[in-house]
Amino acid sequence: MKIIDAHCHIFPDKLSVTATQNTQKFYDIPHTAYYGSVNSLLEQCEQSGVSQCVVAMVATNPRQPQKLSHFVADQMKLHPDRFIGFGAVHPESKTLTEDVKLVKELNLKGIKTHPDIQGFKADCDGYKKIYDLCSELNIPVLMHTGDSRYDNSNPDRIANILENFPKLTVIGAHFGGWSLWQEAAEKLHKYDNFFVDTCSSLYLLSDTDAKKIINKYGEDKVIFGSDYPIWKQADEIERFLSFGYSDQTLEKIFAKNIEGLLKI
Repeated sequence: MKIIDAHCHIFPDKLSVTATQNTQKFYDIPHTAYYGSVNSLLEQCEQSGVSQCVVAMVATNPRQPQKLSHFVADQMKLHPDRFIGFGAVHPESKTLTEDVKLVKELNLKGIKTHPDIQGFKADCDGYKKIYDLCSELNIPVLMHTGDSRYDNSNPDRIANILENFPKLTVIGAHFGGWSLWQEAAEKLHKYDNFFVDTCSSLYLLSDTDAKKIINKYGEDKVIFGSDYPIWKQADEIERFLSFGYSDQTLEKIFAKNIEGLLKI
C-alpha cells in the first residue's frame, strides 16, 4: 500500500539537532534519537516503506522565508521521487507578496505556517494577506492548529479563517487542534475547505477517541502525517494500522487524499 507522510520537517545538517531538540522542548516531548536531517528522513522512508514525504520548514523571523523555501526546493530537486516541498512564510516579512509568489515559482506545492512558534494569531493581518495570496494562487496552507496553552491557532480562530477565506485550502495539523482535538472536530468538521492530518496526536489519544475524531471529519478529509523528526514514521504507521480500518479507507488516508489535494 502506498504511504505518503504528509507532515515532515527537514533542516540543514548543522541545524538539525538543535532545531529538533527545541521543538521537543516546546511541546514537552521526551527527546528521541531522531533528528531532522535529510539523510535521516531518507533512511526512515526506506525502513518504513514511505514512498513520499511533504517536507517543510517554519520561518521563525521575517528575514527567513525565501532562504528556507529555496532550501526545501533544492532538496526536492535532489530527491524528486521522494520529497514534496512546502514553502515558508512569516506574517511580518517586508517581502510577503514575493515570498508567497516564490513558492509558486519554485514549484513547491504549499506553504507551512505555525502561529504558536511564530508567535502570532492565526487570523492576524499578516497571515490574512498570506491567505489572500494563497487563495488567488491556489496554494494550500499546512497550518499548525491548536494548543491549550495559547490563543494563537485555536478552533475559533481557524473557523474565522475558513469562513472569511472560503477558497483557501487549509490542512489543519494535529487533527485540527493539538490538545483541543474534540473541540476542533466539533467546530471545524463542517468546512469543505478544511482537511486534517494525524501527526503528533496519537500519542495522547486513546484508540477510541482517535477513531471518533477521524469519523467526525470523515475518511476523505484525514491525511496521514508523522511530524518527523519528532516521531518515528514506522511507529506512527503501526499505530494507525492498529485501528483496523479497511484497505479502502487506509488507501485514502495514507495517500489518495493528499494526492488529490495537491494534484500529484
